[in-house]
Amino acid sequence: MPSFQVNVIIENKPEIVDPEGDTILNDLILKDNKTNVKKVRSAKMLKFVIDAQNKETAEKTVLNICNEFRIYNPLVSKVTSEVITL
Repeated sequence: MPSFQVNVIIENKPEIVDPEGDTILNDLILKDNKTNVKKVRSAKMLKFVIDAQNKETAEKTVLNICNEFRIYNPLVSKVTSEVITL
């Protein structure tokens, strides 16, 4: 059975304040004068390695795990995923 790496990226929804991203942006502007940077959003990424029949099954299994164990809050978080064949 093939192995896949499923990267799950969890970030605040666009309408939710992101203090970590704002702090990084402020530091860039104040300390390095990087005025061409307009916005920074932070995120968390989880990397799962899983054996599955195909990419779709691997992704579905990992997203089900994330939902079952409430790894993120669906009210404030946006989740995206990518699957890499190992």
